[in-house]
Amino acid sequence: MFESAEVGHRIDKNNFRQQEARLRNELLLAQSALGKLGKFPVVLLISGVDGAGKGETIAQLYEWLDPRFLSTLAFAEPSDEERERPVMWRYWRALPPKGRIGIFSGSWYSAPIAERIARKLPRSGLDNRLDEINRFETMLVNEGALVLKFWFHLSKVGQKRRLERLEKDPRTAWRVTKLSWARMKTYDELQEVAGHVLRVTNTAAAPWIIVDGTDDNYRNLRVGRALLDALKARLAAGVQQSPLAVAAPLAARIDERNVLSALDLGQRLGEKKYARELAKWQGRLSELSRHKKFAGRSLVLAFEGMDAAGKGSAIRRITAALDPRQFQIVPVAAPTDEERAQPYLWRFWRHMPRQGRISIFDRSWYGRVLVERIEGFCAEADWLRAYAEINDFEHELIEAGSIVLKFWLQIDKAEQLRRFREREKIEHKRFKITEEDWRNRKKWKAYQQAAVDMIDRTSTGKAPWIVVEANDKSFARVKILKAICQQLERVLA
Repeated sequence: MFESAEVGHRIDKNNFRQQEARLRNELLLAQSALGKLGKFPVVLLISGVDGAGKGETIAQLYEWLDPRFLSTLAFAEPSDEERERPVMWRYWRALPPKGRIGIFSGSWYSAPIAERIARKLPRSGLDNRLDEINRFETMLVNEGALVLKFWFHLSKVGQKRRLERLEKDPRTAWRVTKLSWARMKTYDELQEVAGHVLRVTNTAAAPWIIVDGTDDNYRNLRVGRALLDALKARLAAGVQQSPLAVAAPLAARIDERNVLSALDLGQRLGEKKYARELAKWQGRLSELSRHKKFAGRSLVLAFEGMDAAGKGSAIRRITAALDPRQFQIVPVAAPTDEERAQPYLWRFWRHMPRQGRISIFDRSWYGRVLVERIEGFCAEADWLRAYAEINDFEHELIEAGSIVLKFWLQIDKAEQLRRFREREKIEHKRFKITEEDWRNRKKWKAYQQAAVDMIDRTSTGKAPWIVVEANDKSFARVKILKAICQQLERVLA
């Protein structure tokens, strides 16, 4: 895989200067067009062996491009804040918005490669991580990103010579550390692991470009030209692109019975029993949230349901049992301009809680397969692939120690109408009813069908949907509190 990067690529100074002037001008024009269009981001990964010129090439890109619309993210050891969240959290936060170029010096490949070399990660674990990375990169491309991955290569002899040359020059000696020489000892292991990683992750969505790092002029032109060609091709093709992975179509149903229509919405709690049960489960939740083992976990609660199903009042009964310093409520509405400039899951990743904390989502990432599907805010291919992307997202949360609970609050159409009219009559509730609520009500059947499809495709073993009969608010609130407590008890036991 690395042979073509060891044949001695070189560019003399005169040739470099001639090509550089033209390349720089074209790169600036392409970058300007990217910013004016503002429809897709560029994600640039710079990886490779020590001493292969990663930093120098990034510095060269800053000379060639307008640095105001360029960002570089360097990832070393994770901070305490990052360790307390899923592995991919810090990379999601660093993604460039549409119209910008983000350079990742070190990336989501660095840790699995290092862990495999150190024998901290078995081959099966490495392959699992690489599969997750492939799915992540495919998602980025399907969301519109242009992903370019460069691996800077040096032969074993070439790496030694380059480190020696850098060390002798007072201007570059600081780049060579004891760690650089120590890593020379694991060169063979790096080539074996990196070769496997590059082979498995060299996908149609995000192929690798292997660059000979021996000659500075060649390396810089190789990267600059590849970036320019990819940018020009994408700008010429336009923003729209077909998804790389087509999701399985939804199966037709032959009757009207489903997980929602089969519910018994007549279940109720009397006033006295409700008071007893509410106090019991709120007290238990208060205890569990202070459990010593919860300090090493986090809790993510997602609430979905038809308008006026009681999501807000259920959330209030949960937070009444918690320390306000421990939780965050995230009300989800239409995305802001900042959020629209990123993949749709970005705005939810940014709110993932640290260990010992709780995030409560009043509506959630399922908007992609509910309102966006029904209102036509995204293409059919986008919401179809979202089921798998959401499952991946929740899997990452759970693998990192999060406890994920998802509630769908179900009421019938008559109860919704009663609550709408009640809101119109009561002064302090009028703000809850809008023209959009009445408009959504006309699409009741479409929302119910979308909810059934959502539950069928995203109710997984570790993140199942809890469907709540919510015609009686008292019954619904107690069922939700009880479900949260019982899950916490199982996990913290």
